[in-house]
Amino acid sequence: MKRVLLLIVMLSTCQIFGQTDSTQSFLKVKQLKNSIRLNYIMVGMPTDQVSYNLEPKMSLMGLNYNISLNDWLYTGAGFHAAITGDQGGLFTLGVNLGVNKKIYNNLYFDANIHFGGGGGFRTLVNGGGIIYPNVGLQYKMKDFSFGVQYGQVNFFTGIIKNENVSFFVEIPSILRFGSYQKASEKFALENINGKSFAYKPAVKSVQQVTFDFFFPVGDSRKDSPQNFAPIINTLAIIGYEYQRYLNTNTFVYVHTDAMYSGLVAGFMDLFFGVGKNFVETDRVNLFAKFGVGAAGGRIFPENGLTIYPSAGLDVRVTEKFGLSAHGGYHRAVGGTFEAYTAGISLKYYGLTGGSKNPFTDEKMETVKTQGIQIGVYNQTYYDVAKFGIPDSDLNLIAIKIIYDISKRFYASGEASFAYEGRSGGYAHGIFGLGIRTNRFFKEKISVFSEMGFGVAGGGRIDTGEGVLVRPIVGFNYHINNDFSFNFSGGQMISPYGNVNSTNINIGLTYGLSILNSKK
Repeated sequence: MKRVLLLIVMLSTCQIFGQTDSTQSFLKVKQLKNSIRLNYIMVGMPTDQVSYNLEPKMSLMGLNYNISLNDWLYTGAGFHAAITGDQGGLFTLGVNLGVNKKIYNNLYFDANIHFGGGGGFRTLVNGGGIIYPNVGLQYKMKDFSFGVQYGQVNFFTGIIKNENVSFFVEIPSILRFGSYQKASEKFALENINGKSFAYKPAVKSVQQVTFDFFFPVGDSRKDSPQNFAPIINTLAIIGYEYQRYLNTNTFVYVHTDAMYSGLVAGFMDLFFGVGKNFVETDRVNLFAKFGVGAAGGRIFPENGLTIYPSAGLDVRVTEKFGLSAHGGYHRAVGGTFEAYTAGISLKYYGLTGGSKNPFTDEKMETVKTQGIQIGVYNQTYYDVAKFGIPDSDLNLIAIKIIYDISKRFYASGEASFAYEGRSGGYAHGIFGLGIRTNRFFKEKISVFSEMGFGVAGGGRIDTGEGVLVRPIVGFNYHINNDFSFNFSGGQMISPYGNVNSTNINIGLTYGLSILNSKK
């Protein structure tokens, strides 16, 4: 730990003397086709391979974000979560690679393979690794498409292996961005090349980090098979939400939470929903939302399907940042868990990808580029402490987003799920702050350090109630201005548990500049 702190100090010194100011006056806009795919998968369960009662069917809902690499090949990432059966709390995270080829008119051939990690009840998934190949047909319309596929959900480290038919709905969109080399700079509209940007409306969005408390009521119970004791503790929850506005006061959103206090770590949720602002001024806003999704882990076994209505008050502190106070009702549909909720959020308001306000047609004057890096990582944790089963090494697949605060400082958000190590169902989410140096050795290498704080649970990993700290140091090998390989190491520590594990991370990141429109 002392060595890690020393490296952080050294890198901070490099930052002080390594800042540069490379103001640019011209920006070329790129355009990328992407899509959000929502899918529904019915999975047969291995009832003949267990000695306890197990529902014969489980269904999964999926949220996948895919990006076109060319006119027939795409890649992306996706979550899946159980919503029927008795596997509430089963979540997975993985990466996709697929083919989409036109057959005739609006009919397309679609096939992809999904690889990741996750799970719920550990004995069914063992290490947590999942591979899901599928093939089918897609019918595309202007604003959405739908399809059907045949595939096999295969937790290859466990005993859930089932051929199935799935259905999906897909919503296409366009992402307009600049090269990552142009990040953290300001451009006048006349110095931006690209008609796709100059004549298009921007996207209005809100991102927020939430800090909530759940107050269980009714028949809410723990998952202990000995007595299924009532839950009487208040649960402390941290989450993330992305909102995209459809018009001036209506938005759709995706929301996810993880628990860090109140029970043994392992509870999380994932919601899709719609919201509306009912009273709105320049600084104050009253809103209501309704979400449908999945939740579970460390609570009485149930299907996972959950609803989450809520309402609250926003206060916009600056043009980009605001605070929110809110309350709601978290309820398992057909299950036992229910809780009243209350909390606060830190909000970030965005207007990106176009030159005018999408709802008022007001023309913007400048664009500020915001550097973003998206990475896929393999993470290895050595000799991880567990309870009830032997300690072992653990491998995770991780999706990480790095958000530049400046040319040197950054913030990051990461979701990681186990796929090997006899702890399927373990996952963690980490928020981090980092610092990096200028490039050296022919502009190919940069060095960074990062301090991460997060929550973790599941898989009998002994993190206590789930709080963890992870300092890391590493270096980037820059393939070009946008792509880089990443290598880092550090230590994962659970202050209220027994995990103190050395960590190695290897990944690939893609950088781009989000175009923030300003008056």
